[in-house]
Amino acid sequence: MTNQKSAQSNWLRSYYYVRAAFSIVWVAVAILSASNPILTSVLLVIYPAWDAVANVVDARSNGGFKANSSQTLNIFVSTVTTAAVILAATKSTFAVLAVFGVWAILSGVLQLMTGVSRRRDHGAQWAMILSGGQSCLAGGFMITQSLGGTPPSILDITPYAGFGAFYFLISAIWLAVSARRKATAAV
Repeated sequence: MTNQKSAQSNWLRSYYYVRAAFSIVWVAVAILSASNPILTSVLLVIYPAWDAVANVVDARSNGGFKANSSQTLNIFVSTVTTAAVILAATKSTFAVLAVFGVWAILSGVLQLMTGVSRRRDHGAQWAMILSGGQSCLAGGFMITQSLGGTPPSILDITPYAGFGAFYFLISAIWLAVSARRKATAAV
């Protein structure tokens, strides 16, 4: 059982590194292409679609969809959000930001639930729990901004993605340090 836990923690660490890397690249491309409306629209659709795919992979690798109800629901939420972003992009940037705000709140609650359920088995989930809480706050802020008078841009969403990258990176590093400590203690 310990080897299985170790393998699962190793997988989770790699998964967190991949999630962090994706978000870092997404933020960089978003910043560099902020004045390109076509690329910006593509990036805005890719972000929740990636989240849906990442949650599918994670749920499958951690016991399946039944064992990961919060992630299963997050797959649905992110998939619907992807479609909603496509529709909102035809309306206005205010609508896109509002959709991202609602998604940030819902996915934040679900990420928080996933982190809480994993904390006993894997550790290093405090960052995921914080990330989920901060996502909810960021979502409320995005919704408030979407009601303002200044037209939003992708640059209003990049801090959200940047903090997501930070939390995934912290979790990955924490799991790596924990694994190294356990390996050193066993010797």
